[in-house]
Amino acid sequence: MSTTDDFFNKQEGPNKEVFLFLRNFIYQYHSEITLHLKWGLPYFYFKGKPLCYLWKDKKTNEPYVSFAKGPQLEHTALIQGDRKVFKILPIPPNQDIDLKVLQSILDQAIKLY
Repeated sequence: MSTTDDFFNKQEGPNKEVFLFLRNFIYQYHSEITLHLKWGLPYFYFKGKPLCYLWKDKKTNEPYVSFAKGPQLEHTALIQGDRKVFKILPIPPNQDIDLKVLQSILDQAIKLY
């Protein structure tokens, strides 16, 4: 059986560091956030409901955080694309993560529950 650790251990280079940081940051952001493996990806839940998951862009291979309830979230850093349920926050692996943006989106997403 696969675990969330398997996902992180399979990542390479700067993406691995970004994913590990995001895992710790999001998991510790609120006491009611839990981490599970869903669709082979690290998936965060808030009070048992889908909050967000971590993955990487197919073309650029850059990590992103994909937020459930995307259409209800409003932030200039979020990208809807052709997704119906999710919006993503791209995380360039060779740049510092803008924690204020991430916190703002997490706060907004948590308020939806």
